[in-house]
Amino acid sequence: MRETDHLPHYTYDDYRLWEGRWELIRGIPYAMTPSPGILHQRVSHKLAHELDEALRDCEHCMGLMPVDWRVSEETIVQPDNLVICYRPESEHFLVRAPSLIFEILSPSTANKDRTTKFEIYEREGVGHYCIVDPDNRVAKLYSLREGRYVKRLDARDECCEFDLGKCLIELDFSRIWP
Repeated sequence: MRETDHLPHYTYDDYRLWEGRWELIRGIPYAMTPSPGILHQRVSHKLAHELDEALRDCEHCMGLMPVDWRVSEETIVQPDNLVICYRPESEHFLVRAPSLIFEILSPSTANKDRTTKFEIYEREGVGHYCIVDPDNRVAKLYSLREGRYVKRLDARDECCEFDLGKCLIELDFSRIWP
């Protein structure tokens, strides 16, 4: 028997009743506290602005800030910044994979972003995953190839294109660092 077999196991029905910000991964709750720090928030805001600009002429895709993505009944995540290229089925949460996800590292989430969420996003078919490290001013870019993430680049001040299927966008990483 595994140690985790004795832990409470939660589902979306439980999750939707909780106060505050949480993620639920394989039935295990993760508090999204403390709130992201100022540097994290500034990078996220700048990313959101750059995504809005890059998607300005695309009718199919939209950039979003944290929103619930209901991966399954037992897994609900909230990426920091993301792009979807479809009309969401619900106003409250996503049920389909985004095309592009950015997770901005914080001391309390860095391990989860690099491992657990990396595996979830890869398995669920997120086309591009960027792990943004604001302290070191680098974004590690991964793209899905034959069902596996392949590292493309450690972006610091580079411009990088993302093929989202319905559009091709370019993001200038020099603009996201405060």
